[in-house]
Amino acid sequence: MSSLFLREDLSAVPHEVGDVVVLSGDEARHAATVNRMRVGEHTAISDGRGLVVSGVVTRVEPRELDVAVETAVRHPEPSPPLVLVQALAKGDRDELAIQAATELGVSAVVPWQAERSISRWSGPKVEKGLDRWASIVREAAKQSIRPFVPSVGALADLAGLVRLAGENRMLVLEPTASERLTQVVLEPVDADETPILLVVGPEGGISPRELDALTAAGARPVKLGDEVLRTSTAGPAALAVINAALGRW
Repeated sequence: MSSLFLREDLSAVPHEVGDVVVLSGDEARHAATVNRMRVGEHTAISDGRGLVVSGVVTRVEPRELDVAVETAVRHPEPSPPLVLVQALAKGDRDELAIQAATELGVSAVVPWQAERSISRWSGPKVEKGLDRWASIVREAAKQSIRPFVPSVGALADLAGLVRLAGENRMLVLEPTASERLTQVVLEPVDADETPILLVVGPEGGISPRELDALTAAGARPVKLGDEVLRTSTAGPAALAVINAALGRW
């Protein structure tokens, strides 16, 4: 399987072996004009929530595509869920982070308006920013042939993160931390399915006030190594370590 397209209502239409699933709209246009799909080629369609059907293309039109189903698989959602809490950053650094995080298997991403974030979302920018992030994770999931499209949480502030710290296992990437990430996650994996939240600060780092508040709420500051990584690479690097520790890689 070299391509994946999304149809959110896939589970509501016949999708067993031998059925024909129709892909329409922008996804079909992309398949026909960008991917240049042809009759006889194999492809896959997912609902973005674990269901993936794959089969042979039997009809191609500019905005419609038929796939004769050969397999239909319901993938279990990875547990525990991994969530990247990414501070807003200038340029496209936060977008690069969530794109890579999607490829690395996160279940959700949460935008964080940190005290030192140069980029600011307010007013109409909030909805525009959330839509932009949703588009990025959707396309990244398709590119990496993932059966799950990560959700995009609401814009969080420090108070919101403090609440999340009390409800989840929160790891805060902090270069000054005394504990390394490998000391936390490279242990036998237990049956705890509580989400793991990985918090990454902006270009200027997490402020002392934010770090103190999160730590007091139960978050665990950790560092990757002696180097200080950019906000665009810190999260993906940490997720790679966690994936290995959880036996996903």
